[in-house]
Amino acid sequence: MKLRSFIPSFLILLFLIPYYVLPQGTWERVVVPTMHNLRSVSFPDSLNGWAVGDSGTILHTGDGGNTWTQQDSPVENDIVYVFFLNQNLGWAAALNFTEPPFGTILLKTSNGGDSWGSSLYPDENIFISCIHYFDSLTGWMGGKPHALVKTIDGGNIWTQAAIDTSTLAFFPVLTIAFLNQEVGYASGGMFDIAGVIWRTQNGGDLWYAIDPSQAPADEVHGLHIFDEMHVMGSGGDPDYGYGVGMIRSSDGGVNWNYDEIGVQGIAYDIDFRTSSQAWSPLGPLCKLIFSLDSGDTWTEIPTPDSAAIYDITFPDSLHGYGVGNRGAVLKYRPPVQPGVPSMKGSSEVLRMYPNPTSGITNYELRITKEGDCQLEVFDLLGSKIAEVVREILPPGIHSFSFDASRLPEGVYLYQLRIDGVVSDKGKLIVIR
Repeated sequence: MKLRSFIPSFLILLFLIPYYVLPQGTWERVVVPTMHNLRSVSFPDSLNGWAVGDSGTILHTGDGGNTWTQQDSPVENDIVYVFFLNQNLGWAAALNFTEPPFGTILLKTSNGGDSWGSSLYPDENIFISCIHYFDSLTGWMGGKPHALVKTIDGGNIWTQAAIDTSTLAFFPVLTIAFLNQEVGYASGGMFDIAGVIWRTQNGGDLWYAIDPSQAPADEVHGLHIFDEMHVMGSGGDPDYGYGVGMIRSSDGGVNWNYDEIGVQGIAYDIDFRTSSQAWSPLGPLCKLIFSLDSGDTWTEIPTPDSAAIYDITFPDSLHGYGVGNRGAVLKYRPPVQPGVPSMKGSSEVLRMYPNPTSGITNYELRITKEGDCQLEVFDLLGSKIAEVVREILPPGIHSFSFDASRLPEGVYLYQLRIDGVVSDKGKLIVIR
């Protein structure tokens, strides 16, 4: 009787609910070998990434963020920023507040972090907070209390950039971003005093600061350059009534508009997964915000395990990563795509029984060629509930069991992937 009364309502639900509900995708927390706060993450490609943080922590992944190992660090200071040009060449900045000379320790590796060299930034009491390199020789850094410096010899010599003489010219620099070697932006400022954005269109020979009349009251933390004319920054004020703010220019950084988006907190970073989908972390509020319309409107969601995330990056549209306090590393999962019929000859789920189920259900898979097989179960919001199998399977018929007894009553989705490519998908109904 319970089954008969249950099925009709879910049959209706199956027709009403699309196969994917969250076009923005979801995030999951990844286990890493540290509980230190992580400050910065860099992925030069979708497989190789580094995260750095307190007490000299350097983590590395070579499999797209699934597993992380700790690399030997030459310092025990807090490392606040990391930038990798490719899978071998990278730089990082650690801050020294403990003993003179106070300032920044610069780290460099040419072998993917297997070994790191270190050197003192030549000027005392300058604390570097961002790094960007174009190649092995040419790079930029920004820092506090005021620094916007360039090297053309791989970091041996740094030269302070020329900045216009506006009121906001010499504030702390938090972020540097370049569209190309000619067009670039930097952002920063001081809390409750002014947020600043600098722009250059001549390779950094001269930088211009935002007009004070257009400057927000708080720092601009993140930057995203769409093209030569359009750029966007993120920031905000945690005080009640202010909250997250986004600043935009549509004329190459000459004029700016700052808008509060109606969400409490500070957007500590911003990155775009696609031309229209953007993400920002809200740090201690343990939330992320996302936009599906190029930053015009935003929605907030909680982070997995209430993680406080501060830095976020998307090396491409299918891969995203975030890092934060207490060893928090998040990995982005793209939205489950709409179901399509299995093509003849493709691997597929031949049978799933019983379905509906109140406990154990069995999956019978037909694998047509050897590959990395992943069979996963999701809820209707797109969050992964379970991984039924993940292993290399040879061609043939394979059976696996999944215990759904702890799942709430409802509709779930399964997805079969071979070597990362979706091969089959369908629905699982759990009854009680």
